[in-house]
Amino acid sequence: MDIAELLELEHRGWQSLCDGTGDVFYGRSMTEDGVMVLAGGQVFTRQDVVDSLGAAPPWRTYDITEERLVPLNESSAALVYRGRAYREGAEPAFTALMSSVYVRRGAGWALAVYQQTPVPA
Repeated sequence: MDIAELLELEHRGWQSLCDGTGDVFYGRSMTEDGVMVLAGGQVFTRQDVVDSLGAAPPWRTYDITEERLVPLNESSAALVYRGRAYREGAEPAFTALMSSVYVRRGAGWALAVYQQTPVPA
């Protein structure tokens, strides 16, 4: 299990949120029963994620720092990091501590749980 492999997946997810294809990316990369626990207090199923990202404004840019890998067993791991993302205009950055739990599916990985904890300004 390599942090670089899971970090690459996380970057691909964020890039899809920047180019407006997040609905397609997460529709393909989440497990059937996967969920996202979002900063606003919502828990979204995979279908909720697909539906909401289809209409969401894209992020302009993002960065990932303080990343670390927490192996759970030989076929699952959590990637924990500080994420910061910016939309267009003067809106302040969205900064949160984020966790993505991935499970091995064949030769690849699938996102089972994603969670955000906002970092106060």
